[in-house]
Amino acid sequence: MPSITGQYMARFRRLADDRNDTLLPATGAQRRFVLVRSLDPSGRPDLVPMVFAFPHGTVDPERLRTAAGLLVARHTALRARPAVVRGTPVLRVCEPEVRLTRPERAPGESPGDVLRRALAAWEAQGPPLRLFLVHDEERAEDVLAIALDHAVCDGRSLARIVKDLGAAYDGEAAGAEAEPAAYREAVLRQLDAEERAETPGAAAYWAERLRALRAGAPARGAARLPGGGAPSGAAQARLPGHDGGVSFPGLLDACRSAARELYGPDLTVPLGYPWGGRPAGTEPVVGCFLNTLVFPAATGRGLGPEATADAWWDDLDRADVPFDAVVAAVRAAGSGWTGGLDGLLTVDDDTRRPPLRLAGVEGREVDLDGRPGPGPFAVSVTRGAEIHLRMVWDRAAIDDEAAHRAFDALTRALSPAPRRSDHTAG
Repeated sequence: MPSITGQYMARFRRLADDRNDTLLPATGAQRRFVLVRSLDPSGRPDLVPMVFAFPHGTVDPERLRTAAGLLVARHTALRARPAVVRGTPVLRVCEPEVRLTRPERAPGESPGDVLRRALAAWEAQGPPLRLFLVHDEERAEDVLAIALDHAVCDGRSLARIVKDLGAAYDGEAAGAEAEPAAYREAVLRQLDAEERAETPGAAAYWAERLRALRAGAPARGAARLPGGGAPSGAAQARLPGHDGGVSFPGLLDACRSAARELYGPDLTVPLGYPWGGRPAGTEPVVGCFLNTLVFPAATGRGLGPEATADAWWDDLDRADVPFDAVVAAVRAAGSGWTGGLDGLLTVDDDTRRPPLRLAGVEGREVDLDGRPGPGPFAVSVTRGAEIHLRMVWDRAAIDDEAAHRAFDALTRALSPAPRRSDHTAG
């Protein structure tokens, strides 16, 4: 029987025969985002905002618009709009379009309030990259948000976008050529790797590995969303760095501790995390190539980091199997799990993400809390000289008290003595 990726490519080739070359196939990671978007009643995509504050007067809006135009013209993914054609997820390449919006602040609104409101009003049909510029009178700053549809970028892309936008702003990328051939080659190589990974043995492995997952685990206790409150809460801590850093299995096991506080003992909840990269030999193009792997976080005690590490290494041997194929294999084995995730873990290295510099001025990166999250809870870890740990949660699914207990369990699992922590509720 043909693999899911093989079936997808057959459908795409039939579409491409009927239409012009403005259609591009979607990677497994992109198909997941397009599917999630199609199931959302609002139709809104999962958005990735990067927010930077500059001293007032630093940002020249027209110069920024011109730089963004050069950026979008160069990178195919940034002018490609996710779509579903005859039931087939694709990217439709459009003419470069730049939207730079300067939303007005209503009385009493902070810059964060303005940006949250602007992102909530995101029109589903439109360019995947948009810029928002807000003046903060109190701090004498201009706050710039670079917002992207997650279907066209991954963590590795964000560093490239920040670097290229700053270079274009300084006039250093005016002659850069577009990359359509390199992007198409990278996508086709990615799809080839995904198809080769979809073996009967890999399907059987994931079906057994994830068979205990439930369709959706209810959080402990009733959620209490205060009237008018932000839809998500957040907490963060800075932990002392360890010699050699915290291992990824150690982070997974710490997230298991948080899940125990949220969902109770003796459950197995799906925890997703991005993994992978561009296929070997391809250009480092902007796009969405990181597969979402699923870790079955058993909340019972007694497993420990060594058992987690052993299972995780086995998982990585099948890491190229795309998410939709994993879900299909698990469901074919009789599970009621439909692909929903109860938690997310993302890990970044602070040396891989350069700060945004405009005309020699470095922007201060700002966390934009209070936005609806992609799931009940998400943990992000930035590793460097110290560990920056953040957790956000959906306050309609998890109440703040339970979330604070989970975050405390998370920090205890990673370090007995966090250097500084900050709990917020929106």
